[in-house]
Amino acid sequence: MSIPLARLLSSQGIDTKAEIHANLGTAQLVEEALKNGEGALSRHGALVVKTGAHTGRSAKDKFIVRDSETEDSVWWGRVNVPMTPVHFAALKQDFLAALSRAGSLYVADLYGGSQKENQVNVRVINELAWHNLFTRTLLVRPTADELASFVPEYTIIDLPSFRADPARHGCRSETVVAVNLSEKLILIGGTAYAGEIKKSVFSILNYLLPIKGVMPMHCSANIGADGKSAVFFGLSGTGKTTLSADASRTLIGDDEHGWSDTAVFNFEGGCYAKMIRLSAEAEPEIYATTRRFGTVLENVVMDPETRELDLDDNSLAENTRGAYPIDFIPNASADNLGPVPSNVIMLTADAFGVLPPIARLTPDQAMYHFLSGYTAKVAGTEIGVTEPEATFSTCFGAPFMPRHPSVYGNLLKERIARGNVACWLVNTGWTGGKYGVGQRMPIKATRALLNAALDGSLNAAQFRKDPVFGFEVPVSVPGVDASILDPRATWSDKDEYDRMAQRLARLFIDNFAEFESHVDEGVRQAAPRTAVTA
Repeated sequence: MSIPLARLLSSQGIDTKAEIHANLGTAQLVEEALKNGEGALSRHGALVVKTGAHTGRSAKDKFIVRDSETEDSVWWGRVNVPMTPVHFAALKQDFLAALSRAGSLYVADLYGGSQKENQVNVRVINELAWHNLFTRTLLVRPTADELASFVPEYTIIDLPSFRADPARHGCRSETVVAVNLSEKLILIGGTAYAGEIKKSVFSILNYLLPIKGVMPMHCSANIGADGKSAVFFGLSGTGKTTLSADASRTLIGDDEHGWSDTAVFNFEGGCYAKMIRLSAEAEPEIYATTRRFGTVLENVVMDPETRELDLDDNSLAENTRGAYPIDFIPNASADNLGPVPSNVIMLTADAFGVLPPIARLTPDQAMYHFLSGYTAKVAGTEIGVTEPEATFSTCFGAPFMPRHPSVYGNLLKERIARGNVACWLVNTGWTGGKYGVGQRMPIKATRALLNAALDGSLNAAQFRKDPVFGFEVPVSVPGVDASILDPRATWSDKDEYDRMAQRLARLFIDNFAEFESHVDEGVRQAAPRTAVTA
């Protein structure tokens, strides 16, 4: 037990007789997790754990305390749902009572953010050792000297065994994620999905950084051999992690970054990659992390006898995940940051089969597509459901954006214009027809087009203007089948393509209606055109 830390917890109003394990290293936390029966080691040394009923975020169970601090600064609505100070006070009282009864607690003092002047000090208190290992892996780890003088600004208490009371705590279910920006305290209960912890830190930085003129981003980022950075926006399943982990480029990070006047910097010190159907051939760098001690694998199926992993088995979850230190990727940046971006890539997996594999965007178009945050889910398993489903997540990360989307959109547009940044929309979804008719965009074509965009050679290509979406699409690119560049030409039924393009255009326009009064005319004019024959 760390006596100084116990006293510091007491000074935070946390009184407990629990055995406190403070700032343990990876091996120590793995030992604790195994001793507690929280997981098992795979044949190659990764810690394999199960998260139970919650295999993803509980988005509808997240709340922000509505008070004088947040009343006019938070974008209230279906994403940012309010909790009253009275309800939070009751929840906090019950969390502190649960801590007082705990037998063991694991505490980690960490940074959110790799650029010193834009860091936030975070203390995370866990009841599970593997959660503490996850957090220590995903956030930025202070040096021993920095730990000696560490003072937390924000505190996260994570208790999976806690059961919230909707009547007493003003929440929806027994699961709760409650963010109090005035008290700088986040309470997570009733879920063992570790991603809630790191996303809470992301939400804190998304709230704090815009005040300083720093753009927070749900994106991956890397650096080319020419020293130029690129950022990759994209929702889950669009290839954000895979495409950024390119062996020919230096990885800055795979999920969350800030864009300051001087750098693009990782919020984290690790990566959190989807593992389902991962292969050594397609994603060798990420695959290799599944065979390393220090990696935490969530809901990955493992043979109990041989301890061999089956990355194709989704019986526990489709959203299987792996958390590993960023230095497990051989070409990772040593300091988790790079120069301000020269290219912005917006990834979408268009299951409608309408969008081209790559398109060049103006700053106004970039802001339009950033605020739209479009991708599409494939047809569901329900009988009779055959159509793709459009998904719009504002700023490619709506659940983690406390402020109004226009705050982030205007920051992006300003930085793009100031740096003369090239912007590209890349479709990793379907071509030759919608999902179920066409086929997935060839990864080789996507990589070839991305490489041409990132090295600047694509700018020399001949472009055509898409009649529906208005962006510029290359007519031909060396090494890429020209037919794939014109999505309409890949459809056997051209009339059906036109109908589908109009349908998608209307979905964009309907979704963007809530932002129209918050953007200028140039951005409004970046909307797709309906009643146009492609």
